[in-house]
Amino acid sequence: MHVPPTHTVPPTAPRRHRRSRAFGFAALAVSLLMAFPTAQSAFGDEAADLPGGGDLGPNVLVFDPSTPDIQGKVDEIFKKQESAQFGTDRYALMFKPGTYDNINAQIGFYTQIAGLGLKPDDTTFNGDVTVDAGWFNGNATQNFWRSAENLALNPVSGTNRWAVSQAAPFRRMHVKGGLNLAPDGYGWASGGYIADSKIDGQVGPYSQQQWYTRDSSIGSWGNGVWNMTFSGVEGAPAQSFPEPPYTTLDNTPVSREKPFLYLDGDAYKVFVPAKRTNARGVSWNGTPQGESIPLSQFYVVKPGATAQTINAAVDQGLHLLFTPGVYHVDQPIEIDRANTVALGLGLATIIPDNGVTAIKVGDVDGVKLAGLLVDAGPVNSETLVEVGPHGASADHAGNPTSLQDVFVRVGGAGPGKATTSIVVNSDDTIIDHTWVWRADHGDGVGWETNRADYGVHVKGDDVLATGLFVEHFNKYDVQWSGENGKTIFFQNEKAYDAPDQAAIQNGDIKGYAAYKVDDSVTTHEGWGMGSYCYFNVDPTIRQQHGFQAPVKPGVKFHDLLVVSLGGQGQYDHVINDTGSPTSGTDTVPSQVVSFP
Repeated sequence: MHVPPTHTVPPTAPRRHRRSRAFGFAALAVSLLMAFPTAQSAFGDEAADLPGGGDLGPNVLVFDPSTPDIQGKVDEIFKKQESAQFGTDRYALMFKPGTYDNINAQIGFYTQIAGLGLKPDDTTFNGDVTVDAGWFNGNATQNFWRSAENLALNPVSGTNRWAVSQAAPFRRMHVKGGLNLAPDGYGWASGGYIADSKIDGQVGPYSQQQWYTRDSSIGSWGNGVWNMTFSGVEGAPAQSFPEPPYTTLDNTPVSREKPFLYLDGDAYKVFVPAKRTNARGVSWNGTPQGESIPLSQFYVVKPGATAQTINAAVDQGLHLLFTPGVYHVDQPIEIDRANTVALGLGLATIIPDNGVTAIKVGDVDGVKLAGLLVDAGPVNSETLVEVGPHGASADHAGNPTSLQDVFVRVGGAGPGKATTSIVVNSDDTIIDHTWVWRADHGDGVGWETNRADYGVHVKGDDVLATGLFVEHFNKYDVQWSGENGKTIFFQNEKAYDAPDQAAIQNGDIKGYAAYKVDDSVTTHEGWGMGSYCYFNVDPTIRQQHGFQAPVKPGVKFHDLLVVSLGGQGQYDHVINDTGSPTSGTDTVPSQVVSFP
């Protein structure tokens, strides 16, 4: 294969030292002193350098075409993970370039399957990568937290099944046939997300309520239920909202594909795709544009690693590769070096202890956070992920920070609390596919038990969200305070468990909007956005609107809808006081094609 020029961080990149880390790292330094070079700290202490690279740990399973009993090993993982919705095991199934015959890789919870080529066609399955919903009686609405990436498929039947809902990306895939997004029996499904993929045949959503597809190529698209949104997709259906409910943008204003692990000969590297403007179609036709970073320049994070050690690695000039596992941190992971990559494999999960923030990104250029699940701890965190400090103001238009497949969960796996899940202070940030979820089922769930008032708060200017899924927060699910923000596709459910109308009263407004643009904002735009309610504790609750925004020439929305699920609660309007109310028990969307 042809590998593009390699651009790497020099091994002698400058190191920064912080007092708390220099002293806390001393014990580890003693044990490593004889094995690795030492650097003089700012306070005169000697601290050993952390090594880059190394093995990927026991939960990254690497296959080549000669590996015996591949199907048996893949089936073994699926058996463990099929219904382990809130389990603690994490896996990445990685396939070296080559051709694999007679494979049906069924993908369960917390499982990533990926090819290790530079392009999807380097790793070909004569077979399928399947998600179905047999574990949940044919209902796919809880098929979360899994991914398929960087593979080519020749489906056995001609059509591959990928019946998922939130937090289940299908990235950089080539399906040499059709793609079915519904479970066997066509039960409910509530996904989903495709990016940088080519599907030669038809994509059949069938029962999928909503879906977002970005920068891809498809043979055709089958149908729509409530909200099907496309940007930069060759072969997408024409704009036609609300009947059928297609929102179609010819291009995506700004995008940068997710970094991924690959093999260059026998050497592991991480490829970081270049930023694209006005993108259309896949990024991997011809020579992929971007940079390759050797694994030796990554700190390979394994379970048991502390935030202190992780931060020391970043200070040292290393990138971060989180192997599959669950990581507790007692202080924030701080990434304040420009162009740092922090990539998780196998839904690597970070849990903040004692109410700290899990991840803080500095107001610097080009940080890439990808493939991580942040799970709130039992002590309330004021924030879980912060992009840029309060008051951040640097211009990052040429090299923005990006969050890709960064998921946040409050409750479900156990008690969790957080005031605001994600705060974006830095200008020009790209939020590309996130599911920010206050749990409505599982353990540690209740109106106050997993209290979380706000999902995503955007304070920076020129922030773009592509594929924004935010659900069930006690107050605003999304609040947007920055100027010139853009959202392409938004999916929301209001919190099911509001005990009564008074619990969600917002001054003289009934309920908090799912998506609120502050009154001070003068420019904002959104496309393909839906909010749904299901107030099952008190079905008499009325939500004044799904969306709230100032009425100004520069604030524009296209293709908005609200839905009452089974008549459990109702919306009075779609946005502000505009749009007809939902009514009765029929699950029929109330739609506003544009606003104002």
